[in-house]
Amino acid sequence: MDANIRIAGEAGQGVQSAGELLTSAFHDMGLHVFSTQSYMSRIRGGVNSYDIRISDEELHSGREDCDVLAALTAESFATEKKNVARGGLVALDGAAGPDALSLDMTAAAKEAGGARMVNSVAAGIVFALLGYDIEPLAKAIGKAMSKKGEETVGANIEAARRGVALAAGHEGLVKAPVPGERRGELYSGSEAVGLGAATAGVKVVCSYPMTPSTGALTYLASVADRYRIVVEQAEDEICAANLICGAAYAGATAMTTTSGGGFALMAEGLSLAGMLELPIVIMLSQRPGPATGLPTRTGQEDLLFAVHAGHGEFPKIIYAPGTIGQAYEMTRRAFESAHKFQTPAIVMTDQFLTDAKKNIPELPGALDPVDAHIETAPGADYVRYAVTESGVSPRALPGGEAFVVCASDEHTPDGHLTEDLTARKAMQEKRMRKAALAAAEAMPPEFYPEPDETVLLCWGSTYGPCREAVDILRAKGRKVCMAHFAQVWPVWAGAGGALEGRRVVSVEGNSTAQFALLLRQCGAVSRFDSILRYDGLPFTGAEIARRFKS
Repeated sequence: MDANIRIAGEAGQGVQSAGELLTSAFHDMGLHVFSTQSYMSRIRGGVNSYDIRISDEELHSGREDCDVLAALTAESFATEKKNVARGGLVALDGAAGPDALSLDMTAAAKEAGGARMVNSVAAGIVFALLGYDIEPLAKAIGKAMSKKGEETVGANIEAARRGVALAAGHEGLVKAPVPGERRGELYSGSEAVGLGAATAGVKVVCSYPMTPSTGALTYLASVADRYRIVVEQAEDEICAANLICGAAYAGATAMTTTSGGGFALMAEGLSLAGMLELPIVIMLSQRPGPATGLPTRTGQEDLLFAVHAGHGEFPKIIYAPGTIGQAYEMTRRAFESAHKFQTPAIVMTDQFLTDAKKNIPELPGALDPVDAHIETAPGADYVRYAVTESGVSPRALPGGEAFVVCASDEHTPDGHLTEDLTARKAMQEKRMRKAALAAAEAMPPEFYPEPDETVLLCWGSTYGPCREAVDILRAKGRKVCMAHFAQVWPVWAGAGGALEGRRVVSVEGNSTAQFALLLRQCGAVSRFDSILRYDGLPFTGAEIARRFKS
């Protein structure tokens, strides 16, 4: 069984802090946890929420409804009360209401030491309503707030205990999974991307902060000393893209993090990397556009932009992890591919995946650098862009015996500018042979549980919701499966054969079914139906199953 808890309130009330405390406590109790956030682009006011779904079985996504709603404001109650599941409970701070337990959380927080601790009171109420002992929550508070001093820790634990007291008489009214043995470790998508980059051997990270990619940047900054990484906040995304090009030319494994608007500014630098054949990695964490759009919400609107970004034609490789574990794996793979093919690689995530938290088997944290494919002893006759059958030229670093000459203009194999049109044709064909080589090594999709009559086609973060939808539909006798692509470009050459003869329903967080259109462009599908969402919120398995039509 599973239960979903939602903490809702205004920005500045510590909604996220309360959610993270509960997530940590439930994880330590041996429950499977999947946490998600929904927040507005504002510092104070509005309605933010944090969902913590818990179960005695593995979870892959969030839920639309909640079994416990802890509403810290009347506005958040009005917004979220329609999402309370049948038999669920609402704890509302302050004024009594016919549909909620009226619990004066603010007064309890003041008694514990200050109104700002209302979030800790709410966390205590949640524990009481679920029938759990408060000690795991107290430990989570101690761990999270240890740097703030014993007084702060003690006051917040007292606030949580007062929350338990407020809920007296309502303990255990919500059915909750039974705790077990602690499972794995908790990671967010941002942390998984950052850890993947760090262990892959990234040495230069240069970014301009942009939601929702900033979490990976701050994580990398937090582990910079451990992994000996230079982390630089650039003045803008143009600088960031060009700086990592310079770092890659000098031999450093380099990356940047951004979102759609920042990626638009990086397009020229991306094209530069294509011409100079530099192994850079870009984390592109999507949010709804166009323009500023909904900067704190989720979407999958930048796929075709990423595939075609940068003027001119040059190879690029794009991964779109569907799970937190894949966020680690695909980031490492992006560095491997970038170095192997000497071309840009992009890791596409979105707000849903980067902010989500889940407990999974512990990810390897030891430094395990990918092969940079560096020519260690180039001779005096070395030329940087030697024409080869594969299109991949030996890569040496500046500072040695050989001259390493690069040019953003078209160039001859030795890197010097040229306007010789025969040379231009030869160099362009050399570069594009790498695209064919990368395509030959593209990853196949993951089918779950096995190929069937109807395929829910998905990519990126829709993995979990689609997987849950398949389970719901198959329980009803529907012959449905999921095909999830974690590499979206180049498209796996076998896609057409794998999907042939099956009904394809593309599930995407955009309004135009961009991945299905891409597959059609590649000849992998000719007809498809679609289930699309583009309101800034993530899919859930229940929603996809509800919208599925035979």
